Amino acid sequence: MSDNNKINTRMIAFETLFEILEHGQFSHIYLKAVLDKYAYLDKNERAFITRLVNGTVERKLQLDYIIDSFSKTKAKKMKPVIRTIMRMGAYEIFYMDSVPDSATCNEYVKIAKKKGFTGLSGFVNGVLRNISRQKSEVKFTDLCTKYSMPQWIVDKWTSEYGKEQTEEILKGFYEPQDLCIRVNLSKVAREELKEKLESRNISVRICDTIDSACYINGYDSLASIPEFNQGLFYIQDYSSQLVPYRAGIKDTDKVIDVCAAPGGKALHAAQIASQGSVEARDLTEAKVSLINENIQRTGATNITAKQWDATEFDQVAENQYDVVIADLPCSGLGIIRKKPDIKYNQTEESLNELVQLQANILDTVCKYVKAGGTLCYSTCTINKDENENQVSNFLSSHKDFTMVNMEQLLPDSSHDGFFICVMKKN
Repeated sequence: MSDNNKINTRMIAFETLFEILEHGQFSHIYLKAVLDKYAYLDKNERAFITRLVNGTVERKLQLDYIIDSFSKTKAKKMKPVIRTIMRMGAYEIFYMDSVPDSATCNEYVKIAKKKGFTGLSGFVNGVLRNISRQKSEVKFTDLCTKYSMPQWIVDKWTSEYGKEQTEEILKGFYEPQDLCIRVNLSKVAREELKEKLESRNISVRICDTIDSACYINGYDSLASIPEFNQGLFYIQDYSSQLVPYRAGIKDTDKVIDVCAAPGGKALHAAQIASQGSVEARDLTEAKVSLINENIQRTGATNITAKQWDATEFDQVAENQYDVVIADLPCSGLGIIRKKPDIKYNQTEESLNELVQLQANILDTVCKYVKAGGTLCYSTCTINKDENENQVSNFLSSHKDFTMVNMEQLLPDSSHDGFFICVMKKN
């Protein structure tokens, strides 16, 4: 990568981070749009942008602590452009070693000047060079700073899981993870797909606990993989792939997924219920379009998508389904690795609102389960109020349901944080 290109990729990363951290853009959506826009960059340049953007977002609180330790002007009081530059510089100095720290400092001085802050370029240079010289002396003594997690979340998890388990959870979010895919077994055998991808120099690791799952690494972009465009595989985390298996879907079942977008679980259910049918619902036209797009790409023929508000009772659906999949809106705090800004956007108040929304939806959609049928409730979070406590409250007010199985997956190198509870209608 040439020096000129390095400057260019840092500027792209700066513009991306500025929109995410200062203007509230969602990191996973905005970064993807940026990478699509700059698809002509080579693989290493795109990887540099991705790592710098995601790393700066996920370590934001820690980076502010580092900056505040060396600057009289605290990060919160800095001009937004300078704050973004300082966070990026601190992240590179601490976590990236592609170039010497001195060169890194020079690059961020150049960005400050290009953005019209020549008068503050000396400040940027001085603070970043001090950080570089004394980085070995910086200590993180509390979990909030060490893992860049808001204090209220650390406190909540410590009360629910204890300090040791909470630290293991926080560590799990920083463990590197290959991309988990679900093989479209109706189109291709897993070993055959493995051979196809490996012929393109993509690393493939077979999952030994789910027959539909693989892990891939070493690709540039999904759009550049013909097998993805042909619908031979779908991006879906291991934990999410567990849902249709835990729900016990059979080949002739009639299934409904009430909050289905982008459609992964519903499509997986359609693959298993090959002689049955699946209806995939979601709230907005855009979400239903996304489901239909994935139905078309994967070639599934026993699934339909429908726009419907899950809080609204549908009398036509009452007692009609063998399996109801309720993967409901949640805090998303189990998938921080994929959406690092989510931990900064959630609040205790928003969490309480989500718990009430989940309860309302469960109370509505449980009526769609046939006698002897299954309600499968899942979330991509690890908060007990949304998970175990939600199930306990549901069962106490719905005596016609019995718990069959409940499991909480905590984040590690194989999967996200995820919760699944299977309940039977008596």
